[in-house]
Amino acid sequence: MSPRYACITSPDPELYRTQKLGMERPDLINDFKRYYGTYLAQDKGCASAHYLYTALAMTLRDRLFNRMKHTKHTYAEAKCKQTYYLSMEFLMGRAMGNAALNLGLEQATAEAMHELGLNFEELIEMEHDAGLGNGGLGRLAACFIDSCATLQLPVTGYGLRYEYGMFQQSIENGYQIEMPDHWLRDGNPWELERPEFTQRIKFGGHTEFHKDDKGELKVYWVDTNDVLAVPYDLPVPGYQNGTVNKLRLWKAAATDEFNLEDFNSGSYTEAVAAKNEAENISMVLYPNDASENGKELRLRQQYFLASASLQDILDYWVTTHSEKFDKFADKNCFQLNDTHPTVAIAELMRLLLDEHNLSWDKAWDITTKTMAYTNHTLLPEALERWPVNMIGRLLPRILEIIYEINARFLREVANHWPGDKKRLSRMSIIEEGPYQQVRMAHLAIVGSFSINGVAALHSELLKKGLFHDFYELWPHKFNNKTNGVTQRRWMAWCNPALSALVTDTIGDQWITQLTELKKLEPFAHDKAFQKKWHAAKLENKKRLAALVKQSCGIDFNPEALFDIQVKRIHEYKRQLLNVLHVIHLYDRIKRGDTQDMTQRCMLFGGKAAPGYIMAKQIVKLINNVANVVNNDPDVGDWLKVVFLPNYQVSAMEVICPAADLSEQISTAGKEASGTGNMKFMMNGAVTIGTLDGANIEIREEAGADNFFLFGLTEDEMADARAGYNPRYLI
Repeated sequence: MSPRYACITSPDPELYRTQKLGMERPDLINDFKRYYGTYLAQDKGCASAHYLYTALAMTLRDRLFNRMKHTKHTYAEAKCKQTYYLSMEFLMGRAMGNAALNLGLEQATAEAMHELGLNFEELIEMEHDAGLGNGGLGRLAACFIDSCATLQLPVTGYGLRYEYGMFQQSIENGYQIEMPDHWLRDGNPWELERPEFTQRIKFGGHTEFHKDDKGELKVYWVDTNDVLAVPYDLPVPGYQNGTVNKLRLWKAAATDEFNLEDFNSGSYTEAVAAKNEAENISMVLYPNDASENGKELRLRQQYFLASASLQDILDYWVTTHSEKFDKFADKNCFQLNDTHPTVAIAELMRLLLDEHNLSWDKAWDITTKTMAYTNHTLLPEALERWPVNMIGRLLPRILEIIYEINARFLREVANHWPGDKKRLSRMSIIEEGPYQQVRMAHLAIVGSFSINGVAALHSELLKKGLFHDFYELWPHKFNNKTNGVTQRRWMAWCNPALSALVTDTIGDQWITQLTELKKLEPFAHDKAFQKKWHAAKLENKKRLAALVKQSCGIDFNPEALFDIQVKRIHEYKRQLLNVLHVIHLYDRIKRGDTQDMTQRCMLFGGKAAPGYIMAKQIVKLINNVANVVNNDPDVGDWLKVVFLPNYQVSAMEVICPAADLSEQISTAGKEASGTGNMKFMMNGAVTIGTLDGANIEIREEAGADNFFLFGLTEDEMADARAGYNPRYLI
């Protein structure tokens, strides 16, 4: 341990005791004033909204960290099994409203701010959306750790502390324009830096084999270019239960700030080159990997996350259990969120073999009993493959371990299916060809005790298609865990009008037990309840209409049908099909065919990956069509169309409570699960969609009369592809 963090005397045990912090309005006011006036040194000459927001954030944060310390000690005393959730994304959204809700302090905080002449909702709006995630994978991760805290399960999240999110999106002349999303520009008062737990991550170098002092052959990874991983902890509160779990995010830092010799000689750029290269690892969420450098950086990110997290966990184990690993698999589990962190399988082997001196068999037994893999895609092109030469250059020891894992695995396959060389080739972790590649999904399956899809259909298709060979070998490993979103953020927090109505009608148990919503069924035809329901929906639609006016300059009529499709722009999600429907509606209006037509406001939103040309053209088409429709006097109020720029969590918190119709129209068999479909249905929108992903289960739960079904099934799609000719339809 660095002398900087060593104890110079035995501290008073009272220092460790959790100070009781008040939860009443006066307590919040006193702490807010202390932070604003003393810690942040503000006076009557300054009324910066940034400092007001920060003071309130730190007031709430104190109460979260107190509970986080208590939760940690409770888990330690119980000696319970710990699970670690490794994910490259955590789409957390804003923290302040969620913190107030889960602490049970919404009303007290609002009243405290009102007494000080401040508006709680305005302070919430000051917060940047955390740039830690992009799509459904990150949304699942965020909701998963939220639910674990609410269920009081000992689960810790591990991710990267990206300096910049994916990008900020604006629309200029109909085109998507990408701008940096520097979400940490003003700091993040919700995090706590923990430099005493910094880890050292190896890259490059080579391996050497030497005998140790016991005469046993050992592998040494030497001459490496090391990077430091500095942890930052974020509290993850359960819903009003005193439990606060932890999300630990890693920031990359150089081992040396700069080369003093180069600096003194005037080579300033060269002096800080190593620092800049190191910090690039955690600089941007999902760098564009179209270039070789981009791919290399993404691989660095994934190994950086896996190595830092596993070293952290093993350090804690050794601190509490010495070098005894007999019970490690009984007390630890690692959940790998998609293929991104699956290099953790080889890294855990490296740490157990090289750093903790376990035999291969013992290390592999621990690894295969602790690793579990969640698959998020049915698209073969989305399953990560890394060039062998790249892994060999960046992670030579990891490549050696992957080769050994593959050799032992292929012997098992050969014993199970003697002489079946094609199957050996299909199942090998190493893909042969002009350039050898490591199939990360195959590594994940071989090294895990559990493999799950994220919707019932998705899990079945994995077994029948992508991973059929592995399913035949290990059917017991495969299972389904349908994606989920937490009703706390996606209903209780973002839809206060509907939440209040539901709670007044059936009580508040639905906030932690979603099945309680079934108690609403007897009220579905109750006129008084319907009237209140529609009043809540109208309030939400007015809120969205105000956002549309502010962002797009278009007037949405709250009395019209709000038809919404917001999600990542992708061909299989079929925004193109939806915009063709807009053109069809426009044509009907121009022809005067408006009999039985409902006034409709159509909202699109979502980001196209910077290198995805077709997706960006779809964005342009939507905006061009919107421009024509919205400026045609013949259309009037029959139809309005907007593309809402910079779709993100805070925008969805306004969008989903206002939706009347939820567009979930992906090509059957393409969407693994979806999370937007759940948010919309939870907030009372009916779905128009295909039998794809979690749509199937949503339809079963909500009832077919609340779901407008169209399109082919997955089986019918497979048959149609054999002879499909779109030109024949023209």
